[in-house]
Amino acid sequence: EFKHMVHLYFHNCLYEKVWKQNARRWSETAPTWDVLHTYPHDYKVIFVGDASMSPYEIAAPGGSIEHFNEEPGSAWLQRVLSAYPCCVWLNPLAEREWEFTESIRMLRQLFGGRMYPLTLEGLDAAMRELGR
Repeated sequence: EFKHMVHLYFHNCLYEKVWKQNARRWSETAPTWDVLHTYPHDYKVIFVGDASMSPYEIAAPGGSIEHFNEEPGSAWLQRVLSAYPCCVWLNPLAEREWEFTESIRMLRQLFGGRMYPLTLEGLDAAMRELGR
């Protein structure tokens, strides 16, 4: 059962701000810190995306392709994973392709292997993981 669903967006990797509408992503943002301090820690978090990006976006300050990020994306993702232990990543790319992209390997490791394909079987496995 899904209650209190919150949809927030970011481009490629999570950094210091998120937005609710892609068309207003430059004007109507929310600090990621506020998100981390607004929602209870028993919330379940689901990231959806292909996880295909430059490894620098995950690992390096200044690695974002859109702005200068003072901290690497991995720092922000680690904060989410610490605040919300029930967290998974759903990837629409075919699972057989995951090993060919360094950023996917990095995110799978960061998420402790909790990346699932966006298929019926993958959704079932991800929901079982979130239900633990």
